Amino acid sequence: MLKAPIYLDFNATAPLSQKVITSMPQLLELWGNPSSIHLASRGPKTILRETKKKLADYFKVSALEIIFNSGASEGNNTVLKSVWNTYRPGNHFGHAVKNEFLISSVEHPSITKTAQFLESEGAIVHWIPVNREGDLDLNFIKEKLSERTALISCMFANNETGTVFPIKDIVALAKTKNVLVHSDCVQAFGKTDFTLTDLGVDYATISAHKFYALKGCGVLFVRKSAPYINLVHGGGQERSRRGGTENILGIASLGVMLDQLSEVSQKETELKKLRDYFEAEIKAQIPNISVTCANSKRLANTSSLVITGVDGETLLVSLDLKGFAVSTGAACSSGNPEPSPVLLAVGLTRQEAQNSLRVSFGWTTTQEHVDLFIHQLVEIVAHLRSVNEMESTNV
Repeated sequence: MLKAPIYLDFNATAPLSQKVITSMPQLLELWGNPSSIHLASRGPKTILRETKKKLADYFKVSALEIIFNSGASEGNNTVLKSVWNTYRPGNHFGHAVKNEFLISSVEHPSITKTAQFLESEGAIVHWIPVNREGDLDLNFIKEKLSERTALISCMFANNETGTVFPIKDIVALAKTKNVLVHSDCVQAFGKTDFTLTDLGVDYATISAHKFYALKGCGVLFVRKSAPYINLVHGGGQERSRRGGTENILGIASLGVMLDQLSEVSQKETELKKLRDYFEAEIKAQIPNISVTCANSKRLANTSSLVITGVDGETLLVSLDLKGFAVSTGAACSSGNPEPSPVLLAVGLTRQEAQNSLRVSFGWTTTQEHVDLFIHQLVEIVAHLRSVNEMESTNV
């Protein structure tokens, strides 16, 4: 029997880790401004320094290459606008004009909408297509790369389908034309082990709340050799690279979770077993259901489903009433009546996209949670299909 709501929407956000919750009373005592020089600032300043060191050690980069901000949306805006303003026509830095961008067609809205803004400013954006399995068209990148290309931006893993992209291969292609590479690593961080040195990117963004820490805290990696222009001007915080008093509580909560990074590999293995079990069971028990991008390399925790004959929004609400939290796609697009651009980009029809449901597991998901969800999903899908069939018959 369901004792409490079961949360299966970890790609939207993760609940706070119990370790973060138990650390809060002590962390709340550290309220000083880290930019001050008196006693109250020492604790917050130590948190900033130690959390940056943990991040630098994990990603195998310099702590000087890490900037704290409000989240990945700010970081993504910062990167694209910084590169554009550095290389745009009429730039004041003496650089040759590079007014073209290569951006994957399945990026988060904080990338796609920023790129569309740059297009309105005169930039040329080439949208890298993906196939039905969500695989990126590397030949398209080869064809479009030129001396006028300023940046390639491609996420590490997609938030809706879970598809993992070949960032190292993209970096290798970019180097042939001396092109910068940015990767939105939000969905990958805390779900799979990686280092930024190994990826070879010039920029990367993450958000703390996807890894069981507080919202409102993000990390932007900027390689020392990469151009950078402030998005937020103000005081001298973050070595004068991002104005505004740092979110010490959010940064501290991220620091707590960084101590759990050693568990990522084991958790990834456990979640893949749960996901594979889940997908096998629903395909066996529910006719006319498919897993989007099932044959691609995916995050271990993510299943994007197309359930024929059932509207995704209706199914989501029905599951919510039964105590299960899932989504139809990206949380930032919730309430948008239009089908997901990501699902359309991978080749789904509008109807298939509207029949989609995203399920994403997390560290607190158990076998019992999955079994309860499968049971309820089977019942609700059968009921909704029956209702739809009756309505069709009566028309």
